[in-house]
Amino acid sequence: MKNTDFDSKRIARGYVNRPWLHKQVMEQYIKDNALSKKLSHGLDVGCGAGLSTKALRLICDDVTGTDISPAMIEVCKEQYQGNSSYDFYVAKAEETVIPKEKYDIVTAAGMVNWVDRDLFLQNMSHVLTEKGVLFIYDFWITDQMQGSEKYTDWYQNEYLKKFPKPPRNEDIWTQEDLTEDFRMGKQIVYDMPYKFIFEDFVEFIMIQSNVNAKIESGSMTESEVREWMKKSLQDIFVGEAKTLIFSGYNWYIYKR
Repeated sequence: MKNTDFDSKRIARGYVNRPWLHKQVMEQYIKDNALSKKLSHGLDVGCGAGLSTKALRLICDDVTGTDISPAMIEVCKEQYQGNSSYDFYVAKAEETVIPKEKYDIVTAAGMVNWVDRDLFLQNMSHVLTEKGVLFIYDFWITDQMQGSEKYTDWYQNEYLKKFPKPPRNEDIWTQEDLTEDFRMGKQIVYDMPYKFIFEDFVEFIMIQSNVNAKIESGSMTESEVREWMKKSLQDIFVGEAKTLIFSGYNWYIYKR
């Protein structure tokens, strides 16, 4: 899937209502880095609809969000208009503008699978302060629902077969992958539970990259996909909200 496939208003609007697990990620960052006070300036590359930028604002006085998609940036500006602590502009992650005051931290949520690593790191070296932090993280829905084997069967044998995941670079970065400007710190993997009601889960799954790929290709219409989701999931989401398990990782990379 090309990055430009994310450039649609439907997807951008859908991203606004994604689960705000980014907050949990940032709380983990505070714990792992013993952060005791706010940083001055933060950059969020590949900011999407701004949920990761909102999370970065928890630890920074001022934040900037960039994304390759004009539709995403438009939604961000609508969401945070009038708040001078936020700034957004369209840019590739490898081509972030060097600011007058460099950033104390750069966050990259769910986007390093799509970048040119060497160009990205070169750019990050230019925009970060000395001893600044490049914080790379991601999280994704798994095939696990608390107390339900039916969901696991649906995910593996119906969902992924109908909507196969598009290829992407899933390499885990090591110190050898970094430029001499950076040092790899702790890398952690962890699970995050999140409760969904039926309707919210359907809307969430509708904006997954594999589902978007099917719709963008013209193989299925949005209404056809939504109808299939509702029909195939209705026997799994019975009664109260269901707890789904997300898996995620944090990489802490420090500028020397």
